[in-house]
Amino acid sequence: MQIRAELKKAPLITATMIYMAVYPTLIAHADWSAAPGKRWVAHAIRETHGRYTLQAPKRVGDTSSWLAQLAAASPGGVFLGVDFPLGLPLAYAERAGITDFLDVLPRLGTGQWADFYRPAESPAEIALSRPFYPARPGHARQQHLLDGLGLERGDDLRRACDRGHARRRPAAPLFWTLGPQQVGKAAISGWRDMIGPALRERDDVRLWPFAGPLAELLEQGGIVVAESYPAEFYTHLGLSFPKGPGGHGGKQSPFSRAANAHTLLGWAAANPIHLSNELVDLIRNGFGPKASGEDPFDAVVGLMGMLNVLFGRRPAGEPANAATRRIEGWILGQSPA
Repeated sequence: MQIRAELKKAPLITATMIYMAVYPTLIAHADWSAAPGKRWVAHAIRETHGRYTLQAPKRVGDTSSWLAQLAAASPGGVFLGVDFPLGLPLAYAERAGITDFLDVLPRLGTGQWADFYRPAESPAEIALSRPFYPARPGHARQQHLLDGLGLERGDDLRRACDRGHARRRPAAPLFWTLGPQQVGKAAISGWRDMIGPALRERDDVRLWPFAGPLAELLEQGGIVVAESYPAEFYTHLGLSFPKGPGGHGGKQSPFSRAANAHTLLGWAAANPIHLSNELVDLIRNGFGPKASGEDPFDAVVGLMGMLNVLFGRRPAGEPANAATRRIEGWILGQSPA
């Protein structure tokens, strides 16, 4: 009860905290996966007094109508974070003749890009117009991707923001469809089933940083979409994952997730945030006893990381390089290269 009482005392948005000209009505972070059942979203709703109420996460549901539902529920603007890549590796884009991600994204899967979302069955099928590989496990190597796309180094398959730094290991290559992260499959579902159709059918969807600086995009209203990576936010929010009984640790461990309750609740108490009772209970209980609790956990961490940027406690990370802004994109809150 004391924790909830402290959360209710959270400060309002004040003049000294203003970072954005406009605070959207709805902020959401989706922890994405190639498997629909593992896609979770956490919401923050701006109340009339300026404080945001964070709700317990829920499954995303039908992606074909999801953005329309968010827009309809929030005429005051939507800021959406997605945990899948937005952008293309520069080395690949140069080879493929792509100079603008926003221009090509709505056309992927059609015309000369008809096979783009169809992972190659064999190394011989890998092409600039069919870069995802492999279609299924079995003797596949990332060197096959380098050879098939005419690239030289492993990092040529990564965007600048995907490469490792002192606080985070490198992300999996965008076009690689194997492994626990399954970055390639998540990108396919996110681009093909949601972002691409939205850009073709709506005029109020804007992708950061491709369409401009974050503050300007939020001021324009509509739906602003940014790539938000929970693992990047762990450091921003001061999270760690100690090992529990039996020596198990990491975000799949309920003990490790629950060990961050004090930090997450403390962050909320220091910001213009109110947490629903259900969300407080989830945070204190480590999001349940199963390893799968990592998905709703990351949805909430991603949302808090986005709010951390919105409140000016962490720079958005606007990339200065023009090619990065047009082609590769950037991870929200990550320091520019």
